[in-house]
Amino acid sequence: MLFNSLVFAVFLPTVFAIYWLLDRKAGLRAQNFFVLVVSYLFYGWWDWRFLVLILFSSVIDFTSALKIEGSKDPLTRKRWMAMSLITNLGMLGFFKYFNFFVDSAADLLEVMGFQANVWSLRIILPVGISFYTFQALSYTIDVYRRELKATPNIVDFLAFVSFFPQLVAGPIERAAALLPQFYVRRKFELDKARDGMRQMLWGFAKKLVVADNLAPHVQQIYNDPGQFDGLTLLLGTVFFALQIYCDFSGYSDIAIGCARLFGFKLMRNFAFPYFSRDIGEFWRRWHISLSTWFRDYVYIPLGGNRVSKARQMVNSMITFTVSGFWHGANWTFIVWGFLNGLYLLPQLMRKNRVKQSAVVAHGRLWIRPVEAVQVLLTFLLTLVAWVFFRSASVGAALAYLAGIFKDPFFTPGAYGSYTSAMVIGLGLLVAEWFQRERQHALEIQAWPMPVRWAVYQVVVLVILTQGNFGSTEFIYFQF
Repeated sequence: MLFNSLVFAVFLPTVFAIYWLLDRKAGLRAQNFFVLVVSYLFYGWWDWRFLVLILFSSVIDFTSALKIEGSKDPLTRKRWMAMSLITNLGMLGFFKYFNFFVDSAADLLEVMGFQANVWSLRIILPVGISFYTFQALSYTIDVYRRELKATPNIVDFLAFVSFFPQLVAGPIERAAALLPQFYVRRKFELDKARDGMRQMLWGFAKKLVVADNLAPHVQQIYNDPGQFDGLTLLLGTVFFALQIYCDFSGYSDIAIGCARLFGFKLMRNFAFPYFSRDIGEFWRRWHISLSTWFRDYVYIPLGGNRVSKARQMVNSMITFTVSGFWHGANWTFIVWGFLNGLYLLPQLMRKNRVKQSAVVAHGRLWIRPVEAVQVLLTFLLTLVAWVFFRSASVGAALAYLAGIFKDPFFTPGAYGSYTSAMVIGLGLLVAEWFQRERQHALEIQAWPMPVRWAVYQVVVLVILTQGNFGSTEFIYFQF
């Protein structure tokens, strides 16, 4: 079920009304069971067969955690932890990477001079499998580390894994943060619900107005880059950077806001990443739930910052490369992750590196020249990496980058069709710049009421007049 669909427009208020009625009439257990049922309905709307997979992996993780916690024998604990890892990563590997490995092996054999008879399966990638797999793994790993108690209530656990607002594309919630919220009664708080609706409204604006209006231009330019001049190719990548940001962070905004309507708090997933002054800051602001997951479950176990500088750099490269592979079964994603790892190496090499914590131009309206240069250089580096992320192959990405510097770079009169797209993108950046110290751009509850309502009406009007209501899927559904 898509957030940007008429079905969801009926689903959400119906679920909201029944959910809070159950709070008054039936209690917490009935409420949690209802969350589980509607979450499975939400997920099964795509294909009911997907429910078999999420239920199977969830039961394995639930059982494994109980066995891990109930045993003092290290070997038994390791076996059940291995069961959880093999089940989750095995399913993810089969559905997401089977054809990739088969095709890559065939290509390697052909390079070596052998004739490869390639066969592959028509495998449907279950929506959201990368997200709920990592969410469930955080639970069993934390129980194994004795950082979290295993829950004896299977309904609570199944509801945690399948919680519908963030099931399909995150944020990837940690069990230690979200699961305990199923143990206690949630109270309806009007102020939090209002803020949730504001964040959902901004998420819909980013998805429907920005991402979905930029998408046709990005597709046109990337489908046939040879017919465009260098500036148009550069513009196409800027459009894609804004498209993927608004598409993905828009989903996160809707998910976080939606969860607040039901009394749940989800972690922040984006913090205005394109205003970052270096790559390290960018990755602390982009897809925060995934970045911190890889930090805690890959980078730190490899040694983290407790080892030598050389080992830190190796660990960082491994983490970023694996992160790239998580995004998709294509060498372009691996190169994308590898590039971001390379970008970070100069920071790791510095003895006294500065870790940017506060947002750029904190407490000031205007940015300093040195900060502006830092932000621009960081954005340009991310653009180069985004070319690989968006391209169909590594060769296509290299050709695209080469095309930016070809002659002519600029063709007079060739950009009229992109005027509205540029205005939309600029409008987004301006709005987020002025609200960069907030959780989201519509966090305006302190503004005078007439001004607030004027802003709401303008945003709704822009969505209704400029939004693309074709029920376009979110980009990260494919990952």
